[in-house]
Amino acid sequence: MSDQAHGPVEEPKQQDDDNSPGGGDTAGAIIESPAFPPLLRTLAVVLVVDLFAFAIWSLPSLRTADWSASALVVMGIAALCVVWVGYWIVYSRTRLEGDVLVQTWLWDKRVSAQEVAQLKLVHIRMLERVIAPRLLVRRRFGGMTWFHSADAAVLVAFGEQVAKRTIPPTPPQA
Repeated sequence: MSDQAHGPVEEPKQQDDDNSPGGGDTAGAIIESPAFPPLLRTLAVVLVVDLFAFAIWSLPSLRTADWSASALVVMGIAALCVVWVGYWIVYSRTRLEGDVLVQTWLWDKRVSAQEVAQLKLVHIRMLERVIAPRLLVRRRFGGMTWFHSADAAVLVAFGEQVAKRTIPPTPPQA
């Protein structure tokens, strides 16, 4: 099945750095993509709007219940969390800046290729319209981070940057 059958596809933005010779070196390029696929972002918006529509619809029966102050605070915090996570699903971006992978999220995630000990790309091609490709990054000195990108090419390009740093250059033959 061709890509045209899947509908419009968002292309990653790519900008060449002035230092990259001939544009063939991806070390100076900026490659960017939404963190989540369009269908998932749309679903997040629909779910948040539906939750608030249901809350408004339930308002008459909720007014008759006895609410404590702590219960109202918990409900308010839960509503803020739902809106906050929904916002970040829609507006989160993944960007490769040279050899640094950055994802905007509830908190920004950032990792440099030289900090990476191990990578694992998780990509289910049949479900990529709903489940974003993701990269598990284990750092050299502990810790691991998941990076999501609607375009797997951003994650693969970061993997190539890591490979360039780990594979020793071949010595010149005499």
